[in-house]
Amino acid sequence: MRIRLLAFVAAFAMSASAAAQIVPVDGGSVRGSEWSGGGYLFRGIPFAAPPVEELRWKPPQPVIPWNGVRDATAQPASCLQNNQGWNYSDYLIGKEDCLTLDVRTPSLAGKLPVLVWIHGGSNRAGGPNDIVLSDVGKQVVIVGVRYRLGIFGFLSHPALTAEQGGSGNYGIMDQIAALAWVRRNITKFGGDPANVTIAGESAGSQDVSLLLAAPAARGLFEKAIMESGTPGFGMPFRSLSDAERIGMEADDLLKAGGSIETMRHESVPALLAVDLKLHDAAIISDDMMWLRTTVDRKLFPTDPRTLLEQAPPRPVIVGTNRIEFGSDREHRDAMIAEAFGPNEAAARAYYHADQPTPPDDPRLGSLDEQIGTDVTFRCPAEHLTQLLTGKGASVWRYEFDSAPNGGKTSHAAEIPYAFGNSTFAPGLSLKPYWTNFIRSGDPNGTQLPQWPAFTRDGERHVLFDANGVTVEGPFRPQLCSLEDRL
Repeated sequence: MRIRLLAFVAAFAMSASAAAQIVPVDGGSVRGSEWSGGGYLFRGIPFAAPPVEELRWKPPQPVIPWNGVRDATAQPASCLQNNQGWNYSDYLIGKEDCLTLDVRTPSLAGKLPVLVWIHGGSNRAGGPNDIVLSDVGKQVVIVGVRYRLGIFGFLSHPALTAEQGGSGNYGIMDQIAALAWVRRNITKFGGDPANVTIAGESAGSQDVSLLLAAPAARGLFEKAIMESGTPGFGMPFRSLSDAERIGMEADDLLKAGGSIETMRHESVPALLAVDLKLHDAAIISDDMMWLRTTVDRKLFPTDPRTLLEQAPPRPVIVGTNRIEFGSDREHRDAMIAEAFGPNEAAARAYYHADQPTPPDDPRLGSLDEQIGTDVTFRCPAEHLTQLLTGKGASVWRYEFDSAPNGGKTSHAAEIPYAFGNSTFAPGLSLKPYWTNFIRSGDPNGTQLPQWPAFTRDGERHVLFDANGVTVEGPFRPQLCSLEDRL
């Protein structure tokens, strides 16, 4: 009898475990898989209708219901993107039907804090796989979002404006739709919808800052982490008319004759090819085509700076790496002139740009690495921090400077320290600071070197490097005071 009872209990436990992997969500039910490190992983859950055919270049629409239980265990499609080498795995599995998200949870019960990850990739490439599978998922619920990229996610066009009252920024709209899905559904995965942190790196960080600004995203999250990205990356915001001109470049290349319906029925390969040919005369490199934010008059009724000034204050982490991207000698003068305008001469003097190029700084890098990092990342992040602090937000500002074997840091170098097990000094990682912030809105803990908040009276940041956690003052204030771009 005891053996039978034990067998029944074991069978019931196995049945309960299997049943626990089936979760009802918008549109139907999904079946996830047990994660080897504990908890559950659900992949490719739709949060909007496929943005194909007549829904191409339209705001995300409600999920189309499905019958039965949808399998959510396999690698889902990434959003369409051109191959840039580093993104080859996402490129291979790219599809236009891609508006899905992944959820990793330690438990299907309880009210755990939630991290929503917006992946980087210049708003034209990438996917959320790396962070969803990271160790942070042992302590919080992680949601990784796929959003339309490049020409599919950010194109404006006069015909679209006439149809919708504005056009462009469909990828940001996708992110907002995903956040609304999280608000409605995350309790079923053990998450707390009242404790959601959005985070991203590079273009993902830019998009997080734009979500802080967007009126439509208010009430959908409580905190934000921005790693190496601001609303404009130091570039002037793009007007809708300028964005429509780029849309007409695509129209002309496709010989669409102004018909958005013709473009909606154009092939995917043709659109991906056109994406590589579009040009914006206002930026140094067309690689940043979809990083220049469009004020579309709808999602962003005015410029992001004004919208951020109007938005409610929320706790944020804002950071940059000691070296991000460099400029090059060919574009050095143009970059200084564009970024500093009437203060160009003072900026050139600061950099000693009219003298023979000085030797590399061992930590700040070459002159062109310094200019590229200052203009595109460091100074815009400083101005964003000042803006947010000035309106009452709790802000923690950092600079990260660590690389294997003592080499120079680089763009995205902080990710394995924030979401993996890498240490920048003995026993020190970014991960506990990030996890504390996701839980409580404050990165500090009793066992950690303290990270003081950036305030109007004390513009302090911390430097994370091989020496540990060092409190420092403003970033290059003599230089950053010469321009005021976000």
